Amino acid sequence: MKALGLDIGTTTISAVVVGMEEREILKAYTIPNGSFIETDLPWEKIQDPDKIMQKALGLLEEILQEHQDIGVIGLTGQMHGIVYLDENGKHISPLYTWQDGRGNIPVEKILSEDPVPEDALSEAGRSICGILEEEYGVKAHTGYGLVTHLYNCRNNLVPEGAAKVCTIMDYLGMRLTGRRTPLMHSSNAASLGLYDAKKNGFRADILQKAGADADILPEVTDDFISVGSYKGIPVSAAIGDNQASFLGSVENAADSVLVNMGTGGQISVLSDTYFTAKGIEARPFVKGHYLLAGSSLCGGRAYALLEHFFRSYAEAAGITGVDHYSVMGKILDEKNDGEKLKVNTTFSGTREKPEKRGSIKNIGTENFTPKALIGGVLEGMAEELYKMYRKIEKGLAGPKTRMVASGNGIRKNRHLQEVMSEKFGMGLELAKREEEAAYGAAVSGMIAAGELTLKEAIGV
Repeated sequence: MKALGLDIGTTTISAVVVGMEEREILKAYTIPNGSFIETDLPWEKIQDPDKIMQKALGLLEEILQEHQDIGVIGLTGQMHGIVYLDENGKHISPLYTWQDGRGNIPVEKILSEDPVPEDALSEAGRSICGILEEEYGVKAHTGYGLVTHLYNCRNNLVPEGAAKVCTIMDYLGMRLTGRRTPLMHSSNAASLGLYDAKKNGFRADILQKAGADADILPEVTDDFISVGSYKGIPVSAAIGDNQASFLGSVENAADSVLVNMGTGGQISVLSDTYFTAKGIEARPFVKGHYLLAGSSLCGGRAYALLEHFFRSYAEAAGITGVDHYSVMGKILDEKNDGEKLKVNTTFSGTREKPEKRGSIKNIGTENFTPKALIGGVLEGMAEELYKMYRKIEKGLAGPKTRMVASGNGIRKNRHLQEVMSEKFGMGLELAKREEEAAYGAAVSGMIAAGELTLKEAIGV
């Protein structure tokens, strides 16, 4: 028998077919998502659920025709975003993605005619994120689904007839199984914000005080379980892509640190103890376990920005058709010619300070060179995640000894691998499978179906 894992990413939709016995990927599939909706609002980042469903269901059918012995379907995808559902479980809004910026812009006023609790604040000039932190002591970031929902409530943007919210992968699960209400895994529920991971439940009290009806919240489970079936095949509750990537990359979680470098960067460590710090979240994984996670917003994009810098200069000089990543690698292989530049790679800000920007320091006459700049950017990318790990260490029972790396931003960059290994003082190994999240979704499906245990999957 085989397991199918499907990952609805922001830019692509991926799937893998996994042999249950050997737990190896038999075939992988990737298609473009291509569902972004153009708007006149620069901070609005929304996608078309109809297009996503059409592509995901089409890919699923193609796979089922090719592999007729699929025994379970597991789901994952982009966290934090929400889609509104009506009472019949049909979407009635676009997908408000994790990239949506409305949580950081000033709340103009409450336009709804519905009464608002007396302590719900609506002063112009303050953002939803600011209000939640200042008035309720809750740290939630723009792009988190319930932050988006609160902004929509205050500006009369919630679609009429909205009964529930869920993530896009939860919605796919509903479409496959015919459910009329979502059943969300805690990993996805927590990604919406206003969630108490320690008590495993939404902060409905704060949501109501801030001006939204708690009835919009979905049902939550903290187990890998089935939510129904599609053509007789069990479908498991969708899990967050961070948790899926961990499940699909790490084989010995007791002593491993997972570093992912894609467009953004992320560090994740499994813990059976709840722990948070500034910039560090305790994300639900499965009952009794958390992922202590920190995220760098720029991550691998920092290196891509540097490539764009060199490419734009070369093109201005009339030089085209050059693989600048390869050139950057050759420069790094040259003999060391001085100190690196000290580069802070927070070019996209941080979750705590979205307005923050990066910097380049330690510039001297001897090191104002392409090599020093390239090396400085790599050091900055590693340093940003290493600082997060030092905070995470305080919540761990003991140190970790092994680094597992995933994501194309590090998988395809030998020099970044070397910098990361040296910075953390750990040996680095690449995750065995490139489609980590889709593979992790398949593993969660096998666990939900009783075909695999968590200990067999990651050693705990």
